[in-house]
Amino acid sequence: MTQITTHPGARGPVLVTMGDSVPGREIDQVIGIARGSVVRARFFGRDFMAGLRNLVGGEVTEYTQLMAESREQALGRLVTHAEQLGADAVVTFRFATSSVMEGSAEILAYGTAVKLK
Repeated sequence: MTQITTHPGARGPVLVTMGDSVPGREIDQVIGIARGSVVRARFFGRDFMAGLRNLVGGEVTEYTQLMAESREQALGRLVTHAEQLGADAVVTFRFATSSVMEGSAEILAYGTAVKLK
């Protein structure tokens, strides 16, 4: 699946795909690794609501929203880094998550920056 991702001030769309190629396009040059990350800490208000939700069960929507926002921010930073590298696309795109310390996590977006023919 190919997703076209842009951000304000972008020189043009950077194609981002989880595949190892861009459908209908040929890779001319591999530039290197493009990455973007964000570290987010939990917020007391969300923790309180999540704690209440934990008593009754179900999805913890406060954290679902926090993680979704974090992924979008990390993806935006990946696109910015790819542009700085002079890339037209990022292939083999992935997300990784890791705990940094109690109550905070890093979301890392990474992939291979490439120039297209």
